Amino acid sequence: MTNILQSVTENARRRALAQQANNDTDLSKAVSEALDEVFENPLPSPSLPSEEELHLAVSQQLNGFGVLQTLIDDPEIEEIWINQPNQVFVASSSATECIALDLSQDQIKSLIERMLRHTGRRLDRSVPFVDASLADGSRLHVVIPDVTRDNWSINIRKFNARILTLNDLVGLGSMTMDQAGFLKQQVSLGKNVLVSGATQAGKTTMLCALLAALDSSQRVVSVEETFEIRVAGLDWVAMQTRQPNLEGVGEVTLRRLVKEALRMRPSRLVVGEVREAESLDLLIALNSGLPGMSTIHANSARDAVAKLCTLPLLAGQNITSSFVNPTVGNCIDIVVHCEYDEKTRRRKVHEIVSVEWNWQSQQIEFCDVSEALQI
Repeated sequence: MTNILQSVTENARRRALAQQANNDTDLSKAVSEALDEVFENPLPSPSLPSEEELHLAVSQQLNGFGVLQTLIDDPEIEEIWINQPNQVFVASSSATECIALDLSQDQIKSLIERMLRHTGRRLDRSVPFVDASLADGSRLHVVIPDVTRDNWSINIRKFNARILTLNDLVGLGSMTMDQAGFLKQQVSLGKNVLVSGATQAGKTTMLCALLAALDSSQRVVSVEETFEIRVAGLDWVAMQTRQPNLEGVGEVTLRRLVKEALRMRPSRLVVGEVREAESLDLLIALNSGLPGMSTIHANSARDAVAKLCTLPLLAGQNITSSFVNPTVGNCIDIVVHCEYDEKTRRRKVHEIVSVEWNWQSQQIEFCDVSEALQI
């Protein structure tokens, strides 16, 4: 099918370009006309696919992401990654598998160029990494040689098209009704919540579920490296970082976005994930009385707090633990730790911990809410 697909695709592309010159943008018409030429002539092969199959394949080549589009559209697939042209992997709720899909290096480069075309992000030898959001909300990450050994490395992380609520997570078995009720109460009281967990633990899903529990009158401003957070409320502004341009200027960092968000009258500040010195700006914002939420990579709720006490030190030598530790203890109210269970292949809330600073002992104290609720 490859030769036929390439031939029809090129024919349809030429027709589409001719249509654009005449202010006609009907891509389906161009594809249909190109297919008519194939099926009006004698069949070149007994294994020629049906006209419907070819129409879909050509449309994906021209308007979608080629052979990857079917995988992207599959609701059962959570993530797609490519190690090399003949190694395409997919992960679903049931398993991870290498699928029979053989791409050329040129096809991969063409697909990535198409994915990045409308993102404002670039990828070249001077910037060999890229993070970007696709039109459907999926997150794209690409690394190219010579950072990788020989081939382009691509990851496409997909997200649920529907924003899950805390009740939805209860229905999926990810948390109990008592946990959901407690978190709803804490959110309504304006408590500051930190969601922790490893990669693929469901941190962003939990963060979006917590945001869905907000009153509709709340104004949410979210900042992140690439767009992943989704909020159902009308009063929501989302911002993401930006790479510097070819002249090395125009970069917008997460630290800058946190500072700008404070000028936008937020009722709730949300930082997609704290990894570096932006944690200091988040703490300063929370310390001023602005409620907020964020996620962090950590192995447990207590490790998450310990990490949050360390990251602000990256902001400069004038930032010390004597300032950071009590600020974390006073600003962070609740830590929700999520885990991915390899046996059941289910994401779930492993623990909920409340955080408090003890001025007498000068230490952060923890209370296991799960035990208190007898969950």
